[in-house]
Amino acid sequence: MARKSKNGATLGFEQTLWQAADKMRGHMDPSEYKHVALGLIFLKYISDAFEERRREIEHEAETPESEWYVKEPSVRYEVLEDRDMYRMKNVSWVPKTARWDYLQERAKQPEIGKLIDDAMTAIERENSSLKGVLPKDYARPALDKTRLGELIDLIGTIGLGDAENRSKDILGRVYEYFLNQFASKEGKKGGEFYTPRCIVKLLVEMIEPFQGRVYDPCCGSSGMFVQSEVFIRAHGGRIGDISVYGQESNPTTWRLAKMNLALRGIEANLGPHHADSFHSVRASRHKAT
Repeated sequence: MARKSKNGATLGFEQTLWQAADKMRGHMDPSEYKHVALGLIFLKYISDAFEERRREIEHEAETPESEWYVKEPSVRYEVLEDRDMYRMKNVSWVPKTARWDYLQERAKQPEIGKLIDDAMTAIERENSSLKGVLPKDYARPALDKTRLGELIDLIGTIGLGDAENRSKDILGRVYEYFLNQFASKEGKKGGEFYTPRCIVKLLVEMIEPFQGRVYDPCCGSSGMFVQSEVFIRAHGGRIGDISVYGQESNPTTWRLAKMNLALRGIEANLGPHHADSFHSVRASRHKAT
């Protein structure tokens, strides 16, 4: 049975990832290497969700009773590569060179850092909400490529973006666990704080965000919005019934929040950069009135 930390985060693969990231301690600053793992987790998550949807499409294309049935096997590949077939289910389109299998097959190659950077660029190109958000510094000389390959192999053993795990705030959960570990290692909070998931869940249940605007002025990794989505779906609603706004002062955490929302297909306004969405909310309110 998995243990639980004092903040309520379940310790499973989070602990394994921390141990892997911790191997990089002597090769870069602690404030940097947690983001190496988080960026790879994002790639694995978005690729897992894509591959699961791909299998669904393949099954539908091969089933005569399905509305997506394709009689000619040679034509089925075109259906599998149809971006709209993924986006209709709020699954991000992932280019071939950004898919996890492609990257893991090349994890031991010296140019793996550049391949990851190129994968991030390709995903941004296909998903406008992520433009300029994803980390693209895996090719830097300071990042040990052997350890990077080991981390890719480790993350490859963990299922992240399947249907079961998409119901959880994976990226936020790992980030929360990493922050807790840094605080423990350094004996301080390092200026970063977060609201435990159980408190966020309680707040959402009190607010009951069935419709209207949801605004979090200190949104962190978007935990409030993820819990709002869970609440809405549990009550038979649609995430499109609410308008999501957020603000985060830390630029790195702001990017993480954007990544987290993109993974779940949640449209939100977090401002054009960190610490800037309050004016957007005010403008929307005045226009509505």
